[in-house]
Amino acid sequence: MSTAGHWFHPVESDPDAGIRLFLLPHAGSGAIIYRDWGRLLPSDVAAQAVTLPGRHNRHEEETYEDFEPLLDGLYEAVLDEIDDRPFAFFGHCLGAQLAYRLTVRLEREGERGPLVLGTSGWSPIGFYQPTEEESRLPDAQMLEWIKRLGSFPAEVYDNPEMLALVIPALRADLRVSAQYVDDGAGVSCPLASYGGSTDPLQQAPDAMSHWARRSPRYLGHSEFPGGHFYIDNHALAVTTDFARHLHRFQELLVH
Repeated sequence: MSTAGHWFHPVESDPDAGIRLFLLPHAGSGAIIYRDWGRLLPSDVAAQAVTLPGRHNRHEEETYEDFEPLLDGLYEAVLDEIDDRPFAFFGHCLGAQLAYRLTVRLEREGERGPLVLGTSGWSPIGFYQPTEEESRLPDAQMLEWIKRLGSFPAEVYDNPEMLALVIPALRADLRVSAQYVDDGAGVSCPLASYGGSTDPLQQAPDAMSHWARRSPRYLGHSEFPGGHFYIDNHALAVTTDFARHLHRFQELLVH
């Protein structure tokens, strides 16, 4: 089946899995950042990673550059995709922002929300927020910025063809994130947060503690050695912990 135009990869989830997990990537990237998660998660958790328009198999599509239209598109895609099985969201960086707002939107609209919400590398308070001006930095400065973050594999930086795909998508996502305005919204579902101990985008030492006020069922924060992309080196630990939460709340649904 062609994956062009599809929000989720793989396009179809494992029908035998009891839990569905939607994974949302960081700015400028797509489903590829979660390429190892399928084999790290238990077999009863079917992971599908989101790819936004303008990258990877959707590189010919126009990118979203405004927050609300992107959220609208994702919201409709999720509603079209979910079935009667419990589902969860996990997002990193911009993906965490989108996963959080998707959850808020689902609950406000009276739809079924996620079994668990996982947020990584971002908090609504105390984290760096890009500006419109920064999204329009010259290519050379943008490249230096993403190198400092370590947000893409080293081979990308010396490959003009790959950079020609990555930088426009990153610019679009930075413009989206620049428009985010926090309204203090809470969610009713369980929420677990994750982060790197030396994340340069975390501007306030207590940034991740603010998640505790966003859900009455906050499950706590797990911190790992590393910077903003700690998740690359600690995928097994993160997936193991998150799967533990999924199984716990699935059991509560059954009983």
